[in-house]
Amino acid sequence: MDEPLRVALLSYRSKPHCGGQGVYLRHLSRELVALGHRVEILSGQPYPELDSDEIVLTKIPSLDLYREPDPFRTPALSEYRDWIDVLEFAHMRTGGFPEPLTFSLRALRELRRRRHDFDVVHDNQVLGLGNLGIPRLGLPLVTSIHHPISVDRRIELQAAKNKRERFGKRRWYGFVTMQAQVARRVGTILTVSESSKIDIVKDFKVDPSDIEILPLGVDTRIFHPRGERVPGRIVAMASADSPLKGVDVLLRAVAKLATERDVHLVVVSKLQKDGPTEKLVRELALGDRVRFVSGISDQELGELLASAEIAVVPSRYEGFSLPAVEHMASGTPLVASRAGALPEVVGDAAVLVRPGDAEELAATLRTLHDSPAERARLSQAGLARVQERYAWPAVARATVEHYRAAIARQNYLRLAAGGARAGADLRSPKAVKATGGALRRLARKEQRPADR
Repeated sequence: MDEPLRVALLSYRSKPHCGGQGVYLRHLSRELVALGHRVEILSGQPYPELDSDEIVLTKIPSLDLYREPDPFRTPALSEYRDWIDVLEFAHMRTGGFPEPLTFSLRALRELRRRRHDFDVVHDNQVLGLGNLGIPRLGLPLVTSIHHPISVDRRIELQAAKNKRERFGKRRWYGFVTMQAQVARRVGTILTVSESSKIDIVKDFKVDPSDIEILPLGVDTRIFHPRGERVPGRIVAMASADSPLKGVDVLLRAVAKLATERDVHLVVVSKLQKDGPTEKLVRELALGDRVRFVSGISDQELGELLASAEIAVVPSRYEGFSLPAVEHMASGTPLVASRAGALPEVVGDAAVLVRPGDAEELAATLRTLHDSPAERARLSQAGLARVQERYAWPAVARATVEHYRAAIARQNYLRLAAGGARAGADLRSPKAVKATGGALRRLARKEQRPADR
């Protein structure tokens, strides 16, 4: 039960500084290694940045069809290696997003070749059809779903301006149907909040008993208070051109506030050239009142978040929101949308506003800007909530218990199948003792609250 585990972590793309999947992979792998486990990450592009030399990175390269500066590119014939590459390009050319499917097929091929190298496989929201073959290799599988991408699809469709754009969005998000089918068949699913669990059950039709809630953590070595703050600075971390993240609402609110207060906004995001956000900045004549930054180091990001007087998470939906926790860990007073899991994550340590309501957001920002005492109260409340609830070492320990439970279930099923073929009585005292003891011990462990 206490033996170090050999863990394969699957991630079809692993941006290290933005996107919940890449951040989760980076911190979880570091803490698993710190607990003494052997971790190997199987990842497509963009590859992760890792915090320990003990973590093995096995690159599972795709055609990288969305790389900068030539997204939706046409690869040279020499780049094609096999039929999966052909499938990937054909899928992209017909308007779909192929990476979850094609990565899962490549990862299954790698795991089939190396099935004896691992004790457990942890899927970081790939949910491709190839995943269904992993248990058939005799490898226990644990799956993380941070939130169902069906929510992103719904919000993108609502924001579409015409039938052609709606058709394009439906085609792009076609992989969501596959992910729902896979989610119903992979067994244990870990998710990050009660809100995400409800959405997974509703949208993916997963049995609630198959879903366990395990919140994420924050790296307080990077995100912590750092002294003086820049007067009037508001900061946010979000994908600028995704309607889901609500940057458009934040820009409209800041434009209103900037007419009467000396404020400026810094958004940690890469701005799409001539995209909707860049056009909105020009339309609102924000000029030097807003700045977009990207490609900064961890140290620079921590310093930026701790330099603001106010932080904002203006999303129309979040399955968890690591940025919200990182803002609170930085001691920055937080304003967040009353959407998805955000109320669950921030509790009473942030001011909540209606998602999509620029008027209410502007009024709330004005109130906080004018009230140092309220900012100080929210700062302390946020720090206390982080210390109480969100720590990566605790997340890693709890995740390992789910690994051991998956291994025990797989062993039980293997023994049960072997016993059935041999005509054994699986209800005999000897069989029960041999196959059920590990599961009972794990059940007792899982009933104990995580040591945070």
